[in-house]
Amino acid sequence: MKKAFVASLILLFSVTSAAIAGVGSRKAAYQGGTTKERDFPGAKKAVEGYLVTENETELRFEYNLNERNRTYSISYKQFIDIEYGQRAGRRVNDSVTTTILYSPVNLFKKLSKKRNHYITIGYFDEESKEQIAVFELGKDIVIPTLHILESRSGKKIVFQDEEDRKSGR
Repeated sequence: MKKAFVASLILLFSVTSAAIAGVGSRKAAYQGGTTKERDFPGAKKAVEGYLVTENETELRFEYNLNERNRTYSISYKQFIDIEYGQRAGRRVNDSVTTTILYSPVNLFKKLSKKRNHYITIGYFDEESKEQIAVFELGKDIVIPTLHILESRSGKKIVFQDEEDRKSGR
C-alpha cells in the first residue's frame, strides 16, 4: 500500500511538472508579431526554438517549422525598443469540465502558479518599416538574454512594472 502511494505521488508530480512546464527553460517561443505570416508561414500557435545571442550584430531565432530548419534575424542596429514583462496567473484546464470533482493531476495544475517571461522587440525591417516581435523566454535564459539585448542594441529595457524590474536584473 505504501509503495503504491509513493509511486502515485511520483507519477503525479512527473506528469504535472511536464504539463505545466511551458517553454523549455533554455528555449524561447515566438508568440507573435507583425511579420508572422511572412517569417512563420502556416504557424497556428507559438513557434518554439532557440534565441541565439552569440552573434554581435544580430539576434537570431532558430526554429523548425513545417519540417524545415529556419532562422528569423533582427539586426541590433535596427532595434527601436525592448520591453520585458511577465505574467503570473493560475493555470486552468484547456477544456471546460462539467464535473465537480477534479482528478489530483487537474487539481494540481489548477492551483499551480506559472510565470511566463516575455520580451517585445520593436525594430525596423529591411524596408525601414516598424515591426514588433514577441518572444516567451525560458526561465534560465531571461537575465542573460536581457543583458545581451541591452548591451548589443544600446537600448534600455523597459519593464512593465517594478516586479518585472526586480526579476529581470
